[in-house]
Formats: sequence, structure tokens, C-alpha cells
Amino acid sequence: MTENNDWHVCSLIVQVRPQDIPKVSEALYALPGTEIPGVNEDEGKLIVVMQADNSDDLFAQIESARDIAGVLAVSLVYHQQDEQGEDTP
Repeated sequence: MTENNDWHVCSLIVQVRPQDIPKVSEALYALPGTEIPGVNEDEGKLIVVMQADNSDDLFAQIESARDIAGVLAVSLVYHQQDEQGEDTP
């Protein structure tokens, strides 16, 4: 029997008005598997990393980020998928 262990990670640039950074950051942190490793406070840009066990969950998280009040734009910068098959008896 083969069991797939998928892992998906992406990085995004999230554009907001500089004054909205705190509230948008709080809402992003509430999304599962989400980190914000960088912020440009002058330009209102957040570097966001998201991870999930499958692409559907990851894309749902990205859509959730787009729906946050104060988000002006979300740009996908990078996406990686790691599929590992594991043989079990």
C-alpha cells in the first residue's frame, strides 16, 4: 500500500496601505500555516509564507488572504510541492 505525504509551500507579497499593516497581519496570522517573515512598513508590503498538506487547502488559504479587509493585492511569488510516496506493508 502506498501513502502520499504531500507538502505545499508558497510565498506571497501582500500589498496593503501602511496604516493597515497591524490589522492585516493579525488576520493573516490567524490563517493556518501562515508566517510573515518580512514587512516593508513604508510601502505596505508583507512577505507571507503559507504551507498546507495539499494544493486545495493552500489555494483556499491564498483566497482567504485576498478576502481580508485592507488587502489591496496578493501576488504569488513562489510555490513548491513535495510529494513523497511511502511504502507500507
